[in-house]
Amino acid sequence: MGQRSDRVVAFLGAALATAGLLACSPQAGAEVAAKAEASAPATHPISGLAIIPVTVTSGEKVHTFRTEVAATGPEQAKGLMFRTELAPDEAMIFPREVAEPARFWMKNTPIPLDIIFIGPDRRIANIAAMTVPYSLDGVESQGAVIAVFEIAGGRAAELGIQPGDKVDW
Repeated sequence: MGQRSDRVVAFLGAALATAGLLACSPQAGAEVAAKAEASAPATHPISGLAIIPVTVTSGEKVHTFRTEVAATGPEQAKGLMFRTELAPDEAMIFPREVAEPARFWMKNTPIPLDIIFIGPDRRIANIAAMTVPYSLDGVESQGAVIAVFEIAGGRAAELGIQPGDKVDW
């Protein structure tokens, strides 16, 4: 069998085993369902994007953000457009397949953001702080980046986040 067929057989075997558990014991079935729900990736209620933890290490302080992942071209093009709020512990990350300079704008974005550019070493290259809502002026990275990270405007200064800090996801 091919590799894909092996995965299908393994999946079906696991599904049948789970079905057997569900049929044998309501309590075991509830436990299996709860574990499956807990292991499923969280999604944002507005964007529907997957949520992952992103940490910024600034000196000895570590700040964790519940971060929406804008992975595809259309998701990245939309970003946080039309969003009217972003909680202090929420963010959006735009991972890039190739390290290259990045340029962002605030078109259709009604809230100020701190746009954080992350270099290939996963350290903050630069921060465009308190970007102006709805502005069509571009804000740029200082060099090649592997991701762009957006948090609520002013939050980077509030937390002491600065260039050189480590970002992990």
